[in-house]
Amino acid sequence: MQLSDAEWIVMNLIWDSQPTEASDVIAALGADNGWSDATVKTMLHRLVKKGALTTEQIGKKYRYTAAVRQSACVRKASRSFVDRVFGGDAAPALLHLVKTAKLSEVDLTELRELLDTKANSRNSKNKGSKE
Repeated sequence: MQLSDAEWIVMNLIWDSQPTEASDVIAALGADNGWSDATVKTMLHRLVKKGALTTEQIGKKYRYTAAVRQSACVRKASRSFVDRVFGGDAAPALLHLVKTAKLSEVDLTELRELLDTKANSRNSKNKGSKE
């Protein structure tokens, strides 16, 4: 599922606080982004049509819940970005992000552990194929 930048803003709010009423989305995002009530309602409607949200009417109010997982959308958007910008090659993308991002010591520790795990996994597979 392809989300626009504005739709990402809406979805992130809903993922963080679902189920969420339309009035809460308008209050949280409308003024900060310069969006009218109608604009926010249009985005919510568009996200329902895309299958990203489900809606439930309760009296005169509408309650929205994510119909897709945040991790699935992040994975698809990340893959799309790497394909478009780096020709599908993840290594240059990762190197660029590590070089340019402000990373805390915790972030760096997590990256080292992830890389070590990946390297150990690769080494284990290579040893198994040689025997």
